[in-house]
Amino acid sequence: MKSRWAEPKIMVQKFTPNEYVAACGSTVEGNYLFKCDAPAGTLYYYTSSWGHQYAERLGSYTPCGRTHETSRDNEFPDGFVDYNHNGKEDEGEHVIVWLERGWMGSIYNAHATTNLDRDSWEEQIS
Repeated sequence: MKSRWAEPKIMVQKFTPNEYVAACGSTVEGNYLFKCDAPAGTLYYYTSSWGHQYAERLGSYTPCGRTHETSRDNEFPDGFVDYNHNGKEDEGEHVIVWLERGWMGSIYNAHATTNLDRDSWEEQIS
């Protein structure tokens, strides 16, 4: 039996999502309560460039002693407070840094904590 030619038809189906999927941003709601408690000194944070990690100097640091509420999506790089001014991380100088970004992504302020266990950080659920 010969088949008969039929004009092609375009079939359009309406897409109806059947479950929620987060496309971008944090999948965890809430904020961290970040305690700015590292002792004073010269503050550095670790950053990467061209596959190499290096310590970027932020400058003189004095803790404000406050607890700041900040989004989990903010930057919390590892760093150190150089207490003995030798330009490198020595034992007991490790901290986690919270970088407050300002206009055009520039660093507005930096805070540091000696609490290195991020899982133990206090949380504020929104």
